[in-house]
Amino acid sequence: MEQDQNQLASLFPNIAAQMRGALSNLHLAAAQLAPASARDQDPALDAQAALLDQSYYRLVRLVNSLSSAAYLTNDAPLPLQDRDIVELVSDLCDRTAALAPLLGLELRFVCALDRHICAIAPDALEQLLYHLLSNAFKFTPAGGTVTVELRVRQKHVLLSVADTGCGIPEERLPTLFDRYLHGGSMDPPPHGLGLGLPLCRRIAEGQGGTLMAESHPGKGSRFILSLPDRQVGGGVSDVAFDYSGGFNRTLLAMSDALPSKAFLLRSQD
Repeated sequence: MEQDQNQLASLFPNIAAQMRGALSNLHLAAAQLAPASARDQDPALDAQAALLDQSYYRLVRLVNSLSSAAYLTNDAPLPLQDRDIVELVSDLCDRTAALAPLLGLELRFVCALDRHICAIAPDALEQLLYHLLSNAFKFTPAGGTVTVELRVRQKHVLLSVADTGCGIPEERLPTLFDRYLHGGSMDPPPHGLGLGLPLCRRIAEGQGGTLMAESHPGKGSRFILSLPDRQVGGGVSDVAFDYSGGFNRTLLAMSDALPSKAFLLRSQD
């Protein structure tokens, strides 16, 4: 069984590599057929092009997850650097909060700290947080709230994402972080392939941490990331990692949860 799981995880990046070239050609052709100048003058064209952009971003997001799937069979620690985690999480929440009203939601960031330097894998942590936010947006109805909380307690940095959504059925919780390994038909949208949460857990463990979930059907869910409060030395790095290929990484990361109007030209100004 374990060998089959490893082969499955190693196959995903090869599929992703083949998909990237085709997707790039599709995006280039769509941009030529509906250039920004024409979209700006034609709301109907802009709406149609927004649907294309949304589909493209969602496919790229899927390809990124498939590319990262090899990490699921790799227990090696992730490379860490000392970064201000308050700044990283706050900036990400600011960018995402601007999109929440499109779904009738409110995103709150709760943190009593002005600054806190600790050892993290910044790009991986961003991927984890975006995935948890995307899930929270997808499963929380209009009028709901998503709360991101960051605090330090007992030599651990605790980062949680809580929502007021539909919650997770009790029978799903035991396999929540390895759902893609289990048999049965693929869940319908918005559940997807089931790769996201396993990747999130791997990202947590790769930084020496843990990721846990608690949920009550009808009352929402809460995911808690716990990381060691430590530093690796060597100074604070300001080098940013861009896994989005030059596209708006917030739109890319949240594309599964957002409506097509988020991809209209005026929504991106």
